[in-house]
Amino acid sequence: MERRSFLKKASVGAAAGAMAVPALAQSLPSLNWRMASSFPKTLDTVFGASEIFCKRVAQLTGGKFNIRLFAGGEIVPALQVMDAVQNGTIEMGHTASYYYFGKDPAFAFDCAVPFGLNSRQQTAWYDQGGGMQLMREFFKDYGIVNFQGGNSGAQMGGWFRKEIKGVADLQGLKMRIGGYGGRVMQRLGLVPQQIAAGDIYPSLEKGTIDAAEWIGPYDDEKLGLYKVAPHYYAPGWWEPSTQFSFYVGVKEWEKLPKEYQYAIEAASYEAHVTMQAEYDAKNPAALARLLRNGVKLHYFSKDIMEACYKAATDVNEEEAAKNAKFKKIYDHWKRFRQDQNQWFSVAEATMQNFMMTRR
Repeated sequence: MERRSFLKKASVGAAAGAMAVPALAQSLPSLNWRMASSFPKTLDTVFGASEIFCKRVAQLTGGKFNIRLFAGGEIVPALQVMDAVQNGTIEMGHTASYYYFGKDPAFAFDCAVPFGLNSRQQTAWYDQGGGMQLMREFFKDYGIVNFQGGNSGAQMGGWFRKEIKGVADLQGLKMRIGGYGGRVMQRLGLVPQQIAAGDIYPSLEKGTIDAAEWIGPYDDEKLGLYKVAPHYYAPGWWEPSTQFSFYVGVKEWEKLPKEYQYAIEAASYEAHVTMQAEYDAKNPAALARLLRNGVKLHYFSKDIMEACYKAATDVNEEEAAKNAKFKKIYDHWKRFRQDQNQWFSVAEATMQNFMMTRR
């Protein structure tokens, strides 16, 4: 009798526990947001990070919080995603912050700075080195909460119609180059053009531009740039890593239940890590295919690299002297870069350099 009574009570308790979770989920609101990407659907690595993010947010919230994703140009122009989030046209965006360096060059620290941090160092700066706090403070002035949204790793130096043998060959060259790196290249006589991904190929094909950089072999192959500019250069010193970002409007963020905020944080980080892994896995085979198709691989000369490094340093120091927001982030970032480079030179670089001789 006592055993039957115990089992009855246990079954009632278990049923109550099973009902508790759905009851909690039912207490949360059903939300439908919109997110604009700066990238076309054909770029499955970058655009794919947004898809991963939206899917995971829905899964983590039991289907209560759904975010509808739009490719670049579908709902807002590709290079106006930040403005759309800022003015409340959309709740979220996925973009590259250096697109907005014209508003303030400090946006580049959220994305890519010439001769800056590699992808691991960038993530370390954000997660453990104080970078997130500095950038959150900066973005607050624009009404945005920012999240890491992927990293491409070190990028390539772009596609050129003709060989670039020295600094003089950059004079007057019209090149599609994103973000802050274009300002540095101007010092060397190049004419930078900021063009969205979907418009790069036709601009290069028509001769509107003489050269173009995008990301690396896997994405560049998809854009077909090798068909109109056969000379492929490395490295993309202006983007030693490129961090993409998810933007959420501050007002919308503050309305969210904590559970939904946690879902965004978790989903964004999963998308961030996945993008880097995907690029590292796919770029080697893509580069091999490009070379089989007649692409001519080159490396920027030491003279070009030295001139670009000096120009980048001069631009940064000049900006820091007149821009207090830039200086606050730059001084912190620069110390972190120095420490990271010293550490990486001990083990990482030594090991990698040895392995390169084993090819």
